[in-house]
Amino acid sequence: MLAVMLLGSINYANSMGFVLTFLLGSLAVVSILHTWRNLARLTVSAGKSTPVFAGQDARFEVCLNNPGGIARHAIGLRAGDASGEFADVPPHQAACLTFTRRAEKRGLLQAPSFTLFTTFPLGLFRAWTHLDLDMRCLVYPRPAPEALPLPLARAEAGSGRSHGEGQEDFSGLRTWHSGDSLRQVAWKAVAREQGMLTKQFAGEAQQEVWLDWDTLAGPDTEARLSRLTRWVLDADAATQRYGLRLPGCSLAPGMGDEHRRQCLEALARFGL
Repeated sequence: MLAVMLLGSINYANSMGFVLTFLLGSLAVVSILHTWRNLARLTVSAGKSTPVFAGQDARFEVCLNNPGGIARHAIGLRAGDASGEFADVPPHQAACLTFTRRAEKRGLLQAPSFTLFTTFPLGLFRAWTHLDLDMRCLVYPRPAPEALPLPLARAEAGSGRSHGEGQEDFSGLRTWHSGDSLRQVAWKAVAREQGMLTKQFAGEAQQEVWLDWDTLAGPDTEARLSRLTRWVLDADAATQRYGLRLPGCSLAPGMGDEHRRQCLEALARFGL
Protein backbone atom coordinates (compact mmCIF):
# COMPACT_ATOMS: atom_id res chain seq x y z
CA MET A 1 0.00 0.00 0.00
CA LEU A 2 2.82 2.42 0.82
CA ALA A 3 4.50 1.62 -2.53
CA VAL A 4 1.27 2.37 -4.44
CA MET A 5 0.85 5.65 -2.53
CA LEU A 6 4.46 6.59 -3.32
CA LEU A 7 4.01 5.85 -7.06
CA GLY A 8 0.81 7.88 -7.14
CA SER A 9 2.48 10.83 -5.39
CA ILE A 10 5.40 10.72 -7.85
CA ASN A 11 3.09 10.44 -10.87
CA TYR A 12 0.92 13.37 -9.85
CA ALA A 13 3.65 15.36 -8.04
CA ASN A 14 1.37 15.54 -5.02
CA SER A 15 3.28 16.98 -2.07
CA MET A 16 0.56 16.03 0.45
CA GLY A 17 0.71 12.48 -0.86
CA PHE A 18 4.46 12.41 -0.17
CA VAL A 19 3.86 13.69 3.39
CA LEU A 20 1.22 11.04 4.12
CA THR A 21 3.29 8.23 2.58
CA PHE A 22 6.45 9.02 4.49
CA LEU A 23 4.50 9.64 7.72
CA LEU A 24 2.87 6.22 7.55
CA GLY A 25 6.17 4.60 6.60
CA SER A 26 7.98 6.16 9.54
CA LEU A 27 5.21 5.04 11.91
CA ALA A 28 5.61 1.47 10.66
CA VAL A 29 9.38 1.51 11.14
CA VAL A 30 9.15 3.00 14.65
CA SER A 31 6.41 0.51 15.53
CA ILE A 32 8.81 -2.38 14.81
CA LEU A 33 11.26 -1.05 17.41
CA HIS A 34 8.60 -0.46 20.08
CA THR A 35 7.02 -3.88 19.54
CA TRP A 36 10.39 -5.61 19.99
CA ARG A 37 11.35 -3.48 23.01
CA ASN A 38 8.01 -4.22 24.73
CA LEU A 39 9.00 -7.88 25.09
CA ALA A 40 12.80 -7.73 25.20
CA ARG A 41 14.68 -8.32 28.48
CA LEU A 42 11.68 -9.39 30.51
CA THR A 43 12.55 -12.00 33.15
CA VAL A 44 10.16 -14.96 33.05
CA SER A 45 9.85 -17.41 35.96
CA ALA A 46 7.49 -20.13 37.12
CA GLY A 47 4.94 -19.16 39.76
CA LYS A 48 2.76 -21.18 42.10
CA SER A 49 0.52 -24.05 41.11
CA THR A 50 -2.20 -25.13 43.55
CA PRO A 51 -2.92 -28.88 43.79
CA VAL A 52 -6.21 -30.01 42.23
CA PHE A 53 -8.23 -33.20 42.01
CA ALA A 54 -8.25 -35.37 38.91
CA GLY A 55 -10.87 -34.11 36.49
CA GLN A 56 -10.35 -30.44 37.40
CA ASP A 57 -8.36 -27.76 35.59
CA ALA A 58 -4.81 -27.25 36.87
CA ARG A 59 -3.80 -23.61 36.91
CA PHE A 60 -0.19 -22.63 36.19
CA GLU A 61 1.21 -19.19 36.98
CA VAL A 62 3.91 -17.40 34.98
CA CYS A 63 5.59 -14.36 36.54
CA LEU A 64 6.98 -11.51 34.43
CA ASN A 65 9.55 -9.23 36.02
CA ASN A 66 10.39 -5.90 34.40
CA PRO A 67 13.91 -4.85 35.50
CA GLY A 68 13.97 -1.75 33.31
CA GLY A 69 12.53 1.71 33.72
CA ILE A 70 10.08 1.48 30.80
CA ALA A 71 6.57 0.14 31.31
CA ARG A 72 5.58 -2.92 29.26
CA HIS A 73 2.03 -2.97 27.95
CA ALA A 74 -0.34 -5.71 26.76
CA ILE A 75 1.95 -8.69 27.23
CA GLY A 76 -0.07 -11.74 26.21
CA LEU A 77 0.25 -15.42 27.10
CA ARG A 78 -1.26 -18.29 25.13
CA ALA A 79 -1.01 -22.05 25.73
CA GLY A 80 -2.56 -24.39 23.19
CA ASP A 81 -5.95 -23.40 21.84
CA ALA A 82 -6.99 -21.46 24.95
CA SER A 83 -7.62 -17.74 24.63
CA GLY A 84 -4.71 -15.65 25.84
CA GLU A 85 -4.44 -13.47 28.94
CA PHE A 86 -2.85 -10.01 28.93
CA ALA A 87 -1.04 -7.97 31.57
CA ASP A 88 0.80 -4.68 31.90
CA VAL A 89 4.14 -4.73 33.75
CA PRO A 90 5.11 -1.38 35.37
CA PRO A 91 8.78 -0.37 35.63
CA HIS A 92 10.78 -2.34 38.26
CA GLN A 93 7.71 -4.42 39.13
CA ALA A 94 6.28 -7.82 38.33
CA ALA A 95 2.99 -9.20 37.05
CA CYS A 96 1.63 -12.72 36.71
CA LEU A 97 -0.32 -14.47 33.99
CA THR A 98 -2.03 -17.84 34.29
CA PHE A 99 -3.14 -20.63 31.99
CA THR A 100 -4.93 -23.90 32.63
CA ARG A 101 -4.61 -27.53 31.58
CA ARG A 102 -7.04 -30.37 32.20
CA ALA A 103 -5.81 -32.79 34.88
CA GLU A 104 -6.95 -36.19 33.63
CA LYS A 105 -5.17 -38.42 36.15
CA ARG A 106 -3.45 -38.21 39.54
CA GLY A 107 0.24 -37.57 40.02
CA LEU A 108 2.48 -34.79 38.77
CA LEU A 109 1.10 -32.86 35.80
CA GLN A 110 3.71 -31.20 33.59
CA ALA A 111 2.78 -27.79 32.23
CA PRO A 112 2.75 -27.52 28.42
CA SER A 113 4.86 -25.06 26.47
CA PHE A 114 3.37 -21.60 25.98
CA THR A 115 3.91 -18.43 24.01
CA LEU A 116 4.49 -14.87 25.21
CA PHE A 117 3.61 -12.26 22.61
CA THR A 118 2.81 -8.60 22.09
CA THR A 119 1.43 -6.39 19.32
CA PHE A 120 1.99 -3.11 21.18
CA PRO A 121 1.73 -0.24 20.24
CA LEU A 122 -0.23 -0.19 16.96
CA GLY A 123 -0.99 -3.85 16.34
CA LEU A 124 0.90 -3.78 13.02
CA PHE A 125 3.59 -6.24 14.10
CA ARG A 126 3.80 -9.18 16.49
CA ALA A 127 6.79 -10.13 18.63
CA TRP A 128 6.74 -13.50 20.38
CA THR A 129 8.79 -16.16 22.15
CA HIS A 130 8.06 -19.83 22.86
CA LEU A 131 8.87 -21.04 26.39
CA ASP A 132 8.83 -24.40 28.15
CA LEU A 133 9.37 -23.89 31.88
CA ASP A 134 9.73 -26.76 34.34
CA MET A 135 6.33 -26.31 36.02
CA ARG A 136 4.40 -29.15 37.66
CA CYS A 137 1.11 -29.37 39.49
CA LEU A 138 0.24 -32.12 41.99
CA VAL A 139 -3.03 -33.84 41.10
CA TYR A 140 -4.94 -35.63 43.87
CA PRO A 141 -7.00 -38.75 43.09
CA ARG A 142 -10.57 -38.13 42.00
CA PRO A 143 -12.83 -38.50 45.10
CA ALA A 144 -15.40 -41.27 44.93
CA PRO A 145 -18.78 -39.71 44.07
CA GLU A 146 -20.86 -41.79 46.48
CA ALA A 147 -21.03 -40.92 50.17
CA LEU A 148 -19.28 -43.96 51.70
CA PRO A 149 -19.47 -44.52 55.48
CA LEU A 150 -16.24 -43.96 57.38
CA PRO A 151 -14.63 -46.93 59.15
CA LEU A 152 -15.60 -47.44 62.79
CA ALA A 153 -13.87 -45.05 65.17
CA ARG A 154 -12.08 -46.05 68.35
CA ALA A 155 -11.03 -44.08 71.41
CA GLU A 156 -7.49 -42.77 71.58
CA ALA A 157 -6.64 -44.59 74.83
CA GLY A 158 -8.28 -48.00 74.49
CA SER A 159 -11.91 -48.99 74.02
CA GLY A 160 -14.93 -47.67 75.78
CA ARG A 161 -15.62 -44.17 77.04
CA SER A 162 -13.10 -42.03 78.83
CA HIS A 163 -13.06 -38.51 80.10
CA GLY A 164 -10.31 -36.33 78.73
CA GLU A 165 -9.92 -34.14 75.72
CA GLY A 166 -13.26 -33.99 73.88
CA GLN A 167 -15.57 -31.68 71.98
CA GLU A 168 -18.25 -30.72 74.53
CA ASP A 169 -17.51 -28.20 77.36
CA PHE A 170 -14.73 -25.62 77.17
CA SER A 171 -12.01 -26.42 79.74
CA GLY A 172 -9.11 -24.11 78.89
CA LEU A 173 -6.32 -23.29 76.46
CA ARG A 174 -3.07 -25.00 75.54
CA THR A 175 -0.19 -24.29 73.18
CA TRP A 176 -1.03 -24.90 69.51
CA HIS A 177 0.62 -27.95 67.95
CA SER A 178 1.11 -28.81 64.29
CA GLY A 179 -1.91 -30.82 63.16
CA ASP A 180 -4.43 -29.05 65.39
CA SER A 181 -7.55 -27.90 63.60
CA LEU A 182 -7.67 -24.19 62.83
CA ARG A 183 -11.33 -24.27 63.90
CA GLN A 184 -10.17 -24.70 67.51
CA VAL A 185 -7.60 -21.89 67.52
CA ALA A 186 -8.34 -19.14 70.07
CA TRP A 187 -8.22 -16.26 67.62
CA LYS A 188 -8.99 -13.67 70.30
CA ALA A 189 -5.81 -14.70 72.10
CA VAL A 190 -3.90 -14.42 68.83
CA ALA A 191 -5.27 -10.89 68.37
CA ARG A 192 -4.01 -10.02 71.87
CA GLU A 193 -0.54 -11.22 70.79
CA GLN A 194 -0.59 -14.14 73.22
CA GLY A 195 0.57 -16.60 70.57
CA MET A 196 -1.19 -19.52 68.91
CA LEU A 197 -3.40 -21.26 71.47
CA THR A 198 -5.84 -24.14 71.00
CA LYS A 199 -9.14 -24.44 72.84
CA GLN A 200 -9.55 -27.55 75.01
CA PHE A 201 -12.88 -29.17 75.74
CA ALA A 202 -13.88 -31.61 78.46
CA GLY A 203 -16.17 -34.53 77.73
CA GLU A 204 -16.00 -37.79 75.89
CA ALA A 205 -12.52 -38.62 74.63
CA GLN A 206 -11.69 -37.78 71.05
CA GLN A 207 -12.28 -40.71 68.70
CA GLU A 208 -9.88 -41.55 65.89
CA VAL A 209 -10.40 -43.35 62.59
CA TRP A 210 -7.86 -45.31 60.56
CA LEU A 211 -8.29 -45.13 56.80
CA ASP A 212 -6.61 -48.39 55.83
CA TRP A 213 -5.76 -49.60 52.34
CA ASP A 214 -6.14 -53.23 53.42
CA THR A 215 -9.78 -52.78 54.47
CA LEU A 216 -10.79 -52.09 50.87
CA ALA A 217 -11.46 -54.96 48.52
CA GLY A 218 -10.78 -55.14 44.80
CA PRO A 219 -7.67 -55.10 42.62
CA ASP A 220 -8.30 -51.67 41.09
CA THR A 221 -5.70 -49.33 42.58
CA GLU A 222 -7.34 -46.13 41.36
CA ALA A 223 -10.73 -47.16 42.79
CA ARG A 224 -9.15 -47.74 46.20
CA LEU A 225 -7.34 -44.41 46.10
CA SER A 226 -10.57 -42.70 45.04
CA ARG A 227 -12.43 -44.14 48.04
CA LEU A 228 -9.62 -43.23 50.45
CA THR A 229 -9.66 -39.68 49.09
CA ARG A 230 -13.39 -39.42 49.75
CA TRP A 231 -12.84 -40.70 53.31
CA VAL A 232 -10.11 -38.11 53.92
CA LEU A 233 -12.39 -35.29 52.80
CA ASP A 234 -15.36 -36.59 54.81
CA ALA A 235 -13.30 -37.09 57.98
CA ASP A 236 -11.83 -33.61 57.66
CA ALA A 237 -15.28 -32.06 57.15
CA ALA A 238 -16.51 -33.86 60.28
CA THR A 239 -13.48 -32.64 62.33
CA GLN A 240 -12.66 -36.28 63.02
CA ARG A 241 -9.15 -37.40 63.94
CA TYR A 242 -7.98 -39.81 61.28
CA GLY A 243 -4.86 -41.63 60.17
CA LEU A 244 -3.91 -43.12 56.82
CA ARG A 245 -2.30 -46.49 56.10
CA LEU A 246 -0.94 -47.30 52.65
CA PRO A 247 1.49 -50.02 51.58
CA GLY A 248 4.87 -48.67 52.61
CA CYS A 249 3.44 -45.47 54.16
CA SER A 250 1.60 -44.64 57.38
CA LEU A 251 0.46 -41.24 58.66
CA ALA A 252 -0.46 -40.96 62.34
CA PRO A 253 -3.95 -39.71 63.26
CA GLY A 254 -4.34 -35.97 63.18
CA MET A 255 -6.61 -33.11 62.17
CA GLY A 256 -6.46 -29.82 60.32
CA ASP A 257 -5.51 -28.48 56.91
CA GLU A 258 -1.88 -29.59 57.08
CA HIS A 259 -2.80 -33.17 57.97
CA ARG A 260 -5.36 -33.27 55.16
CA ARG A 261 -2.73 -31.98 52.70
CA GLN A 262 -0.22 -34.63 53.79
CA CYS A 263 -2.79 -37.42 53.36
CA LEU A 264 -3.92 -36.23 49.94
CA GLU A 265 -0.32 -35.83 48.80
CA ALA A 266 0.49 -39.38 49.90
CA LEU A 267 -2.50 -40.66 47.91
CA ALA A 268 -1.48 -38.64 44.84
CA ARG A 269 2.11 -39.96 44.90
CA PHE A 270 1.23 -43.56 45.70
CA GLY A 271 3.04 -45.97 43.41
CA LEU A 272 4.76 -43.23 41.38
